[in-house]
Amino acid sequence: MQPQSPPPPPPPAGREPSGGPGGRGGRSGFLGGLPRWSIWVLLGVLILGFTVAGLFPGDSSESLTYSDFRQKVLAGDVAEVTIENNDGGIDGVLDDDTKFSTTGPLDGGIPESDLQLLRDNDVEVSYQTSQPSFLASILPYIILFGLFIGFFIWMQRRAQGQMGGVMNIGRSKAKTYDTERPGTTFDDVAGYEGVKQEVTEVVDFLRHPEKFAEIGARIPKGVLLVGPPGTGKTLIARAVAGEADVPFMSVTGSDFMEMFVGVGASRVRDLFQTAKKAGKAIIFVDEIDSIGRKRGAGLGGGHDEREQTLNQMLSEMDGFEATEGIVMMAATNRPDILDPALLRPGRFDRQVVVPLPELDERMAILKVHTKNKMLGNDVDLTTVARGTPGMSGADLANLVNEAALYAVRGGSDRIHMQHFEQARDRVLMGQRRDSMALSGEEKEVIAYHEAGHAVCAAVLEHADPVHKVTILPTGMALGVTQQLPAEERHIHRQDYIEDSLVVRMGGRIAEETIYGVYSTGANNDLVGSTELATKMVREWGMSSKIGPQAWGSNGQVFLGDSLMSSREYSDDTARVIDEEVERILREQEQRCRDTLHEHRNGLDLVARALLERETIDGAEVTRLIELGQENVADTRSATPTD
Repeated sequence: MQPQSPPPPPPPAGREPSGGPGGRGGRSGFLGGLPRWSIWVLLGVLILGFTVAGLFPGDSSESLTYSDFRQKVLAGDVAEVTIENNDGGIDGVLDDDTKFSTTGPLDGGIPESDLQLLRDNDVEVSYQTSQPSFLASILPYIILFGLFIGFFIWMQRRAQGQMGGVMNIGRSKAKTYDTERPGTTFDDVAGYEGVKQEVTEVVDFLRHPEKFAEIGARIPKGVLLVGPPGTGKTLIARAVAGEADVPFMSVTGSDFMEMFVGVGASRVRDLFQTAKKAGKAIIFVDEIDSIGRKRGAGLGGGHDEREQTLNQMLSEMDGFEATEGIVMMAATNRPDILDPALLRPGRFDRQVVVPLPELDERMAILKVHTKNKMLGNDVDLTTVARGTPGMSGADLANLVNEAALYAVRGGSDRIHMQHFEQARDRVLMGQRRDSMALSGEEKEVIAYHEAGHAVCAAVLEHADPVHKVTILPTGMALGVTQQLPAEERHIHRQDYIEDSLVVRMGGRIAEETIYGVYSTGANNDLVGSTELATKMVREWGMSSKIGPQAWGSNGQVFLGDSLMSSREYSDDTARVIDEEVERILREQEQRCRDTLHEHRNGLDLVARALLERETIDGAEVTRLIELGQENVADTRSATPTD
């Protein structure tokens, strides 16, 4: 299982470079950052509003209904009226010079009877047809023309921004945290005391460079942090910057790559020029293997853009003196593919290994991640740390988070030990598939398969102890036998590896012992056993016929690399390797068969317990095996002898 790295804590907010795309300065002035052309648009809208308002002047005349208008005509109070032919509007003047307005019928105009009423009451009647003003007639065209001009101005601004971005493409994309220096220190990095000691020299140099210059000491120009994913390489680099109290320029290897050849090299030059202007600074390149791969490797040669970027970086690292106060740090989990010129003295001349955390370091990391968590009284972080070998800091952070999620799902206000157990099963074995329905026959086969693994692991001297056995479908497996090492191992002896092969074959041989046939459930076990036996013969020298010879893995870093190199051993040696792999597997298979035959009663008891309870722990497996052996002894003592 490959450990996954913890995401480094987000860097503190720093001062971003001024200006947007294309290198334009910030628009923080008038109108809160709006573009300048928006001012003219706003003025145009205001002028248009005043113009439209002028086209429709207000009217102070009294508004009447048509019925009131007829009554006033009958009363003789109306002096004159003007009838609008377009909309039927009627404007008039009363005898007391009061103006009024009303609206007549639109269909067919005013009835003839009403016109006769006006004539009978001596009302002066006139007609008019209003024509729109010149400005009102051209107003729609003015609006369309303004929108057209505004669209072209917007397109011009957009094109200028894009062109500025193209012209600015060679600038570095490094994030500089200068005004607010990184607040991370070595106290925020749990464990890794040896790594901290190695990088302390960098901190001392950046704080007191004159002390090194006086004595003639040369600080390493480049520090390469090497380790598996999730071990905190980026966090350590930020801690160095925080301890040294200098600007920290962070960039990833992919930021140098673009579709244009030469852009990466230009960005490297800009990055180092920016660092030189800052005086003392740390340049941190994360995932440097994306641009630092071996030049010319693989089928068809190298990659022009990547190689030019690498060449420029090599040149820049040679171009500044050690007393300038600039230290370059980089992180990678693939140091084997880096170009040798990048690792020579004078460039990245110091490699700091950041390994997976040990037991004490895992304990410290768990304390950091559980600092703000509500833990139950039954939680023992020492037990959790002991049960998580091979986990990185990211895995441990994920484990604590999963435990908190299980606590919330269970309705608990605190995280208890059972939640950590569930989280570890989730991380190590996968999500339980409750929806999968297995028949009784399949469950029995799976129970004996897992019982075979468990019995072999429990009785063999050099095998890792059994922690838990389950026949519940979990992840991609139908059943799981989980082993946890009793102590940290850094080397593996041959007897330990051989016992591991026996444990892997336990499921397959258990099926053979009980049913006389094999199933497809042992596929992964066979693949793992074959790979392990092959490494014993070809890489670890654990074969008497092959002797003290070793050949590395066949896996190639670059496509086509194997086409340009011949195999390191002959066909006869390959045949001997195959024979030795087969011999080792056959011998361990027979050991497994003998072990299960000897503990047949224990195998039946463990399988029966799995069928009844579906999950049992390692202590229960040991108890059932011992009970089976006692039954065998009782049966032998009760057998009559001649």
